[in-house]
Amino acid sequence: MLKRLLAPLLTLLLLAGVGAAIYVSVTEQAGNTAVDSSSTLHEIKGVIGSEKEEFFRDPQTIAALAKINLKVTVEKSGSREIANIPNLAKQYDFAFPAGVSAAEKIKRDQNIKKSVQPFFTPMVIASWKPIAEILMANNIVKKRGDAYYIVDMTALFDLIIKEKRWTDLKANDSYPANKSILVGTTNVRTSNSAAMYLALASYILNNNAIVQNEAQIAPIADKLASLFSRQGFAENSTEIPFQDYLTMGMGKSPLVMIYEAQFLREVAKTKNSAIRPDMVLLYPEPTLFTKHVFIPFNADAEKLADALMNDETLQQIAVQHGLRTANAGALAKTTSFVAPPELVNVIDAPSYEMLEAMINQVSTAK
Repeated sequence: MLKRLLAPLLTLLLLAGVGAAIYVSVTEQAGNTAVDSSSTLHEIKGVIGSEKEEFFRDPQTIAALAKINLKVTVEKSGSREIANIPNLAKQYDFAFPAGVSAAEKIKRDQNIKKSVQPFFTPMVIASWKPIAEILMANNIVKKRGDAYYIVDMTALFDLIIKEKRWTDLKANDSYPANKSILVGTTNVRTSNSAAMYLALASYILNNNAIVQNEAQIAPIADKLASLFSRQGFAENSTEIPFQDYLTMGMGKSPLVMIYEAQFLREVAKTKNSAIRPDMVLLYPEPTLFTKHVFIPFNADAEKLADALMNDETLQQIAVQHGLRTANAGALAKTTSFVAPPELVNVIDAPSYEMLEAMINQVSTAK
């Protein structure tokens, strides 16, 4: 009789013990995989160049930052606009513009010494195979391996300055458009990519030398202005002309100045990539690198700066978004597009003061 009474009781106790063990095990596993709930996420806000917005919105980036107890929100702006935001360090925890010139102005104005450069990207011209073939027939572009290079930038600028049209070029059957040859850019006053186009043009027109004083600007000012004046309305952010290139086709955007990272980011998308087989990049020779300069205004932002430079996961995510890092071989592993692993014909931009002087000349030209 006693055995009959004890058996159900022992069974209940056994089941309770197993349940408790399972609960403890699951709780421990959850605690090991989740962010420590006792650690509050530090929320920081920054202002960034638009080309890095998708990197910060990426769920992988958000998760990686949560592991170091950071929650980052960003607002986008033209990189040169960032440099002119009043009380920048009081409104934001960090600034992350594209371009050393804008970054140096921010550091000077905000009295900040520290900055890091976790990513960089070459300046390129987004174009189309038929356009590349026309330029090849006119000895302006050459193809080496899978990449197209603008080997005669002087000739290309000369066509633009002399207001030549696509119908003036030989072998133009695939693009017989009676429209001016222009490289589409953003607003040179507000956007780094347009400023880099200006920097490149000034180097070529100044006899392949970096402009170092205002006396060197005067003889080339009108020619520089002509590169921009006939474009019409220009956007403040590089992302908008790139989206026009993706959606409106060759008729609207035969040549567009962009960051290489924008194109590679779109190529790397596993779903709904807008890149088509006839879209190509033209690499100017020489070209410029745009360095993405992170400027922290407080300790939490310095923690983010360190992570962007040294966290392997964040570096890999950046490469997935087309940005180049110190690991030169990482880019080739993330995209089907064959980008040149190394570019050697690279020049520096002029100082902020010289670039600003040229921008003022271009902006006020009639």
